[in-house]
Amino acid sequence: MAFTEIEYGVADGIATITLDRPHRLNAFTYTMRRELIDAFDLADADDEVRAVIVTGRGRAFCAGADLGGGGDTFNHDRSEEMFGGEDTVDGSPRDGGGTVALRIARSLKPVIAAINGPAVGVGVTMTLPMDIRIASDTARFGFVFARRGIVTEAASSWFLPRLVGISQAMEWAVTGRVFPAAEALQGRLVSKVVAPDELLPAAHALAREIADNTSAVSVAAIRRLMWSGLSADSPWEAHRADSILMRDFGSAPDSAEGVTAFLEKRPAKFPMKVSHDLPAALPSWPDNPYELR
Repeated sequence: MAFTEIEYGVADGIATITLDRPHRLNAFTYTMRRELIDAFDLADADDEVRAVIVTGRGRAFCAGADLGGGGDTFNHDRSEEMFGGEDTVDGSPRDGGGTVALRIARSLKPVIAAINGPAVGVGVTMTLPMDIRIASDTARFGFVFARRGIVTEAASSWFLPRLVGISQAMEWAVTGRVFPAAEALQGRLVSKVVAPDELLPAAHALAREIADNTSAVSVAAIRRLMWSGLSADSPWEAHRADSILMRDFGSAPDSAEGVTAFLEKRPAKFPMKVSHDLPAALPSWPDNPYELR
């Protein structure tokens, strides 16, 4: 599949998605939105892909929405660049960043953000449904929406408080200030801050750990359990969900292989595939109605 505003590649079981508009600090457009959704579709459909890394080309991760449309940038009726002429989905408007965020949330593969520079507006909110965020010490973050006269988007009003707590989320969102990687680490927005030349190696080492040592279907199920559990009514509801999957996985080939490999002190060779071996009991999330294409 040909892309114009991102680059997509797969090597040794790791897919890398690179935001590729360095001349505009990888600013977000309708085209980038569509291409990101397509790239995650490719990653999910490819059983060889065990993890996804998302990063930016040049000195920025993503500087937010492309403001080239001026005052009408966020005007749904006038901004072709941001909304592509699309109006509503299932009877209501859907913001572009949100369609990307919800597609990432539904990923069957773990997603690692390698934040190489400024990540502002949608440039940071698109990372919230990613599973792990690693930042360069040159990265900067900003939930700047209140300073642009708009509101938090990309479902970040759901994701951000769950990741960093309501008080920290509110401080960043209502001030709209840009803050350094050290503060992002202290506030638990990122899990690690490294030197610029160590960023992609750190992300690849983490992805390699997943690809070399784990069951793909187990990882997909754990990812869905974890994210679904954030909105579970109680631990009893989570207990029910994971108990059903423990029963299903316990009699499956990957479980037998994982235990046998451990006892034989050898690397496991898990036979099951995400494309056709996911159990029916996996917690379900909405499909295409929330994805503008």
